[in-house]
Amino acid sequence: MEDETDLLLHIGIDDTDSPRGGCTTYIAARLVERLLSLGARFIDYPNLLRLNPNVPWKTRGNGAICLRAEVGAGTEGAVRRAVVEAVETYSDFVCPNTNPGVVFHEGEIPGELMRFSDRVVQGVVTLSEAFELVDKRGGSAIGYKNMRGIIGALAAVGGLQGGDHTYEFLAYRKPENCGRTRLIDADSVRLMNERTHSSTFNNLDLETGRILITPRGPDPVLYGIRGETAESVYKAGAMVEPLEPVERWVIFRSNQGTDAHLSSFSKISEIEPCHPAIVEGEVAEKPTVIQGGHVIFPLRDDSGQFDCAAYEPTGGFRDVVLKMIPGDGMRAYGGIRENDGGRGKTLNLEKLEVLRIAPKVLMVNPDCPTCGTRMESMGRGKGYRCRQCGLRDEHLVKRAVEVERELGRGLYIPPPRAQRHLTKPLERYGREKDGRTPEDLFEPWNWVNTNL
Repeated sequence: MEDETDLLLHIGIDDTDSPRGGCTTYIAARLVERLLSLGARFIDYPNLLRLNPNVPWKTRGNGAICLRAEVGAGTEGAVRRAVVEAVETYSDFVCPNTNPGVVFHEGEIPGELMRFSDRVVQGVVTLSEAFELVDKRGGSAIGYKNMRGIIGALAAVGGLQGGDHTYEFLAYRKPENCGRTRLIDADSVRLMNERTHSSTFNNLDLETGRILITPRGPDPVLYGIRGETAESVYKAGAMVEPLEPVERWVIFRSNQGTDAHLSSFSKISEIEPCHPAIVEGEVAEKPTVIQGGHVIFPLRDDSGQFDCAAYEPTGGFRDVVLKMIPGDGMRAYGGIRENDGGRGKTLNLEKLEVLRIAPKVLMVNPDCPTCGTRMESMGRGKGYRCRQCGLRDEHLVKRAVEVERELGRGLYIPPPRAQRHLTKPLERYGREKDGRTPEDLFEPWNWVNTNL
């Protein structure tokens, strides 16, 4: 039976890592072990909330975490101290772009906090707004350096309270192995994907055969598997054969793979830099390939025009873009960046939907009225002649012929290797969830290697 003095504590943490290493989810994994030792009872899997991927001050994946647990009144102080100690121990304070933040909130999550979380995922908010909300709702916050991490920490507290979500099994390596090549049996990953592809996603890139569950940076994650349920990612994680020691693993509940950042339609005249956007319009000019292999085309609506870009790492997705012609109706999804020198804005494509196919018309030489053979020009303004029967006619002109388009209506998404954390892959369409996780957590949802 629950102790009546137990309180529900939500712990948000953000902005602890850097390009040189570290990982906010690793701090969460360490804290899971510590809080359980203090008698905490988790009411949810650790939450991993991916924030707006377009902000310029992000470090790597721009993920914040929240731990939600019931703790005894007598241990609350120890829990809070453990959180602060972990953040101060594992954050990269040397990196100028790392500004950790911690938020504590007791009790139920108010709607105002949920709406704030949505705004952080879908746009840009200020630190003063975060402070004001913490004070208004009786929470507490601890910030370091410029304290920007408080924004993400507060968003994590208010996040994942309803709607679509996914799960991720994250296995961590020994600290001394960070920065070295990750050692995983590739065949076990392929077998895992073959057996679990109906319930997991983005394990492999089919265009290149590249394994995607292992990150490439110096962070402590050995591998991560994303899927539809905690049980599915647990089973998939157990199929992978690591060739180096695993220090611990934890299952997170997340907004990854849900398109949570892409929520509403915008007119071209309304779009803002650093914001995600969905824009519906018409292709204004034929797409072109620029230096570096990137593909650019202008999209217009009744409020204006701007460029859309499919970058070289998107692989075959660029081939789809190159098949478009002026007049095609499109719905473009992606992040907005301001061009150098403030010369307009560009939407970096994350996906596109072809809504309307314009007719493609070619002007071809006329057919011979006598024998039906395609005629050839005798020179500008001189008419046409037939090589087959010798007919010449200076009055014949080219004719318009509509040709079949290689592009069809539908949704197109870059290959998995080029997808952002939040991008919903094709295989997740129709699998969206409505509501939060059940109260009973799948067991086991965390593990620590006590033999290391």
